[in-house]
Amino acid sequence: MLKTYVDLFKNADIRKKFLFTFACLFVYRLGAHILVPNINEYLLAGGLTTSNSIVEMMNLLGGGALQSFSMFALGVGPYITASIVFQLLAMDVIPYFTNLQKEGEQGRKTLDRYTRYLAVVLGFVQAISMLIATNTSNPGIVIDSSWTGYFQAALVMVAGSMFLLWIGDQITKKGIGNGTSLIIFAGIVSSLPSQVSTVFQILLGKEFTVMGVSNFILYLLIYVFIVVLVIFMTNAERRIPIQYTSSSLVQKKSDKNYLPLKINSASVIPVIFASAIMTAPITVLSFLDNDWARSAYNFLNSVFSLQTIPGLIIYSILIILFTFFYTNLTVDPKKISENLQKNGTYVVSIRPGEATRTYISSVLNRITVLGAAFLLFIALLPHVIPMVTDVPQQVALGGTGIIIVVGVALETMKGLTSQLTQRKYTGFKRGE
Repeated sequence: MLKTYVDLFKNADIRKKFLFTFACLFVYRLGAHILVPNINEYLLAGGLTTSNSIVEMMNLLGGGALQSFSMFALGVGPYITASIVFQLLAMDVIPYFTNLQKEGEQGRKTLDRYTRYLAVVLGFVQAISMLIATNTSNPGIVIDSSWTGYFQAALVMVAGSMFLLWIGDQITKKGIGNGTSLIIFAGIVSSLPSQVSTVFQILLGKEFTVMGVSNFILYLLIYVFIVVLVIFMTNAERRIPIQYTSSSLVQKKSDKNYLPLKINSASVIPVIFASAIMTAPITVLSFLDNDWARSAYNFLNSVFSLQTIPGLIIYSILIILFTFFYTNLTVDPKKISENLQKNGTYVVSIRPGEATRTYISSVLNRITVLGAAFLLFIALLPHVIPMVTDVPQQVALGGTGIIIVVGVALETMKGLTSQLTQRKYTGFKRGE
């Protein structure tokens, strides 16, 4: 592995991409400290408190920029949400978008343009919702709480989000990895030092004791264990043996003789869906100013709170349902069966056609149970630990941020290794 890193930096082309990517991420982190207008910086310096999980999710996708209410506070969250919406619509829900997805590069460009238009609209909705929710939990944080004041701050935040999306596109074209994913990755990783520092102060306090040092070391060991678990589950897959027919001319010795199905095909999408569903009615009610709306808001906010047992139960059920829903949308057993049949391939001991579709669907559902359990463990851990122990929320482990960071890191390294291998083969063919 160390030799791979050394070889990467020896490659002038890859080294140039590294420097370009770091420069773009530096601009992102610089902009993350530029405050938007109409925000009380003195109250902001005292820290924000919020129990709204949609604000917490926006803060995650924004890389923690909400804590400073910067121009990049939205991050690429609106684009991620819009992408998920169009991804669902393109799955045989609206034929027009389905056809666009099948039209190749030109169709994908058109679909991406629509996604960006929707991202602007969602950006304004998310920005204003976030401002209202934060101002409700922290009165006075928004200086001018009129609609004009909210729009002024939201306009800067949406513009920052779109600029950040442009930076992500430049990283994808001229840098390393997927730019949008790397921006989220950089934001989450940048908050790790302050998180560790906070945990250090909470566990050790002003005096160094044997118990405090032991607890801090135990915290780090558990954190490493969770990261290793996430890496294992991210790479885990169920391999279904497949066989090529004797008449198939596409078989090569390098071809894989198995069909890989990821254990966690849905990644963190079910967690985002569950948070959005739970907070959508609360967000809508926060815009209404009457007694009924306030009563309904307080009731739903208490029921859906992730600091209560009912809220965690509802959250868990939604995560499980969305895990199965999204997995079956993204991994279509019928299409897989048809593609295998077209390529002259079949699952060992299973008849082609309907029997193959049924078998793949059965295997997919079984492994999704394990994937849903894994997501539940990671998503609920930071909320359950403070409820059953004296450990404060800041020390609680887990969270979807680890899944995002590990997934992006693995995909980026896989892409870099692939580029390095391709360059070696190219040089060998040229006799270099």
